Amino acid sequence: MSHDYVAVQWNHRKKVYDIALWAGIALYIAVFMLVSIVQHPGIEALSPMTLLIRALATLAFFLLSIILCIGPLARLNTKFLPLLYNRRHMGVSMFIVALAHAVLATIWYHSFGVQNPVVAIFSSPGSFDSAADIAFQPFGFFALLILFVMAATSHDYWNANLGAPIWKALHMGVYIAYALLVIHVALGAMQDDSTGLVPAMVGLSVLTVGSLHLAAAVVSRKADKEIAAEEPWINLGSWREIENNSAITASVGNNERVAIFRYEGNKLAAVSNVCKHQNGPLGEGRVIDGCITCPWHGFQYRPEDGRAPAPFEERIATYQLMLEGENVLLNPLALPEGTERPVTEIVDMIAST
Repeated sequence: MSHDYVAVQWNHRKKVYDIALWAGIALYIAVFMLVSIVQHPGIEALSPMTLLIRALATLAFFLLSIILCIGPLARLNTKFLPLLYNRRHMGVSMFIVALAHAVLATIWYHSFGVQNPVVAIFSSPGSFDSAADIAFQPFGFFALLILFVMAATSHDYWNANLGAPIWKALHMGVYIAYALLVIHVALGAMQDDSTGLVPAMVGLSVLTVGSLHLAAAVVSRKADKEIAAEEPWINLGSWREIENNSAITASVGNNERVAIFRYEGNKLAAVSNVCKHQNGPLGEGRVIDGCITCPWHGFQYRPEDGRAPAPFEERIATYQLMLEGENVLLNPLALPEGTERPVTEIVDMIAST
């Protein structure tokens, strides 16, 4: 849903994004194979198939690392929001690359024996005597299985039918897949690497992903006003701290987060911080064309009642506010989703600045 109430479809920008993404994928594979051939001329082990399998493997891991960085980057700087808007397209593309790697590797390394190639993945010899002896392929198999579930449910159809909380929890499995892939690479390709590039790539990925998520969590926590939900009305401070058409966030009991928006210069509204689409942080969005607009995918809600504009039917919880001098007071008890509050409860603020 965009700010002019048009549902997000396969638009021109997404087509251009996908063309650029797959052109980049093709270029990466070509450059990887060419550089490998130049660096290791005459080595029979580096057959075109082997090089292609390695190129797909490094590319899938690289894309997954980027995907995991987009979320915290968008929370730290709004300039990265366009990447978040197209993240699912990159995620599905990453899965296709990872699937191609898995299929080719299974055929190339397991299809010439008497066992079923998939069975061979789990029956390959291995031991725990050293890291080099531990079977690494099962870790990649289960990571791919998780990525398949995520790619298969990436469409909004599943988000709508499963519900945002379940859909979001399901897609948090990407972190389990990432951990499995780190183990897969550490026990596999890293053991045969003599250049140090593979350990460097994995280490840089883990450090970058971990640091960005930690930084985003710290910034988000600092932005929250920590308040106790036991109080009937909670003082959030001066309304002057809230920029027009923007919000502050407050955490009230049980980690419930509330977004308090200022709009039209002299009005305040408090709503749930959680977007119904994919649990996006509404408090990091803005009021556009009179509607609170989620920064992730543009879903919108009217500030006076928490309802999406027609023809959409999403609703979020609202909260009561009042002013005591310049101080904004919040009632931490959520009203039912989509509750329309009397105009007098959308607080008119002191005109003087």
